[in-house]
Amino acid sequence: MGKITVTEDCNGIAGLKVIEPAVFGDERGYFMETYNYHDFQEAGIDCTFVQDNQSASKKGVLRGLHFQIDYPQDKLVRVVNGEVFDVAVDLREGSKTFGKWFGVRLSAENKKQFFVPKNFAHGFIVLSDYAEFCYKVTDFYHPNDEGGILWTDPEIGVEWPMPEGMTEADLILSDKDRALGSFKAYCTNKK
Repeated sequence: MGKITVTEDCNGIAGLKVIEPAVFGDERGYFMETYNYHDFQEAGIDCTFVQDNQSASKKGVLRGLHFQIDYPQDKLVRVVNGEVFDVAVDLREGSKTFGKWFGVRLSAENKKQFFVPKNFAHGFIVLSDYAEFCYKVTDFYHPNDEGGILWTDPEIGVEWPMPEGMTEADLILSDKDRALGSFKAYCTNKK
């Protein structure tokens, strides 16, 4: 069955991949493989995923930009209900694209998935009234290993689309995400 289409031109950032699964539909609905190890391995994604996570958020929720410090994770993310704008920021030391970002719209309608390798910061904003976000990871969650960069950091300059009828002031963030540090502070702490 299956096969996937993989886009690797993600703003020139190596490692990021947008995946479009083959969807088989008829008058009853549709079927698709959301993950097939062999297809992903053939596309250069050779990971062992150890945990699946799912979150639900309402319109205007922004989560991120998060990363794991000592236990970095590869992530395979998708949306099963609604639409989000998903962002990854390259934090790989020595990378030619260090500090650069790429974003993609993921929705239940387009069925795209986004592969985010280890050592990237990750976040998303909910554009629809409601969204359910699913992601596979290659390491378990370690609560004392969280790091983050403020979503509005000017050095990174993510161009977040605003949900219809909302402004930045209307966005919903956790207190933790509002208090995240700058990219500059992250770089200083890495030294």
